[in-house]
Amino acid sequence: MTVRISVIATVYNEADNIHILLDSLLAQTRKPDEVVIVDGGSSDGTPDHIRAYAGRMPLRVIVRPGCNISAGRNVAIAASTGDIIAATDAGVRLAPDWLAEITAPFFEESDAPPDFVSGIFLPDPQTTFEVALAATVLPTPEEFRRGRFLPSSRSVAFRREVWEAVGGYPEWMDYSEDVLFDLAVMRHGYRVVYAPRAVVHFRPRPGLLAYWRQYRNYAFGDGEGLLWPKRHLIRYATYLLAAPVLLRLALLRRTWVGWLGLAAGVAAYTSAPYRRLRPALPALPKVQRAYAILWVPLIRFWGDLAKMVGYPLGLPRGWKNRGRTRRYVDKS
Repeated sequence: MTVRISVIATVYNEADNIHILLDSLLAQTRKPDEVVIVDGGSSDGTPDHIRAYAGRMPLRVIVRPGCNISAGRNVAIAASTGDIIAATDAGVRLAPDWLAEITAPFFEESDAPPDFVSGIFLPDPQTTFEVALAATVLPTPEEFRRGRFLPSSRSVAFRREVWEAVGGYPEWMDYSEDVLFDLAVMRHGYRVVYAPRAVVHFRPRPGLLAYWRQYRNYAFGDGEGLLWPKRHLIRYATYLLAAPVLLRLALLRRTWVGWLGLAAGVAAYTSAPYRRLRPALPALPKVQRAYAILWVPLIRFWGDLAKMVGYPLGLPRGWKNRGRTRRYVDKS
């Protein structure tokens, strides 16, 4: 029996970069049986740019104005014919072996074949700021391997029946929809494996404003899905309670306890980013190395502020949809 593989993606106003994804799809060592891309109603001609590739790959473009990422993925999967669905996103560059590697586990002889395969994404920075940002917010392959991060739907593959059984991507979620999808897959007991050589390259945001929007939206999605409340409460407690107390002790009372507490806090918040940044420093000019090092604590602080703004904005929608969210992640 021939197993068909479909690659799906959603796009919106990606005319300036969609060629990167499509060119990397053309370069795959394992060709997909079909590529289904859903456009959410772009105003910059993105669908026409995609259709220009129709003669070079088995491509279908569906335009659904107003649909969010979740709905777009569901539309693409429903319209596809593949037994295995490989999902990715605009704004990434696929390694040539990505599709071969992310689907290989499905074809290996095993007593416990996988239902869901997680690839990884690696930073593709172009500036010193992006190098520092990648080190601050993006996991390393080792962190993926240790299971510290849930799969991102910019690099996953799964059996069609998995998508059907969990109810598809949650369309009431505008952001963090793949997190809820992952949790549903895991709580339904499906076998998830890791494919470390299934790599997509992902460029970090180019500046503080774009980074702010990204992480505010991520936190909004956490609020929409009522996700990680303890993690967010710890962040609020750190910035609104612990930090002011330590600053008062350090600056007004001038006690060593305050300074030690502040130093310990900064070290804890920046240790992982600096560990990730270290291998990238030799490739930078000396002055740029200093800039990258100085950027890290500011990026960490700025991202935390964005999350503290975004999370409460999403909570009203999360509370409104709490019943659907609970049913979505409960085992059937």
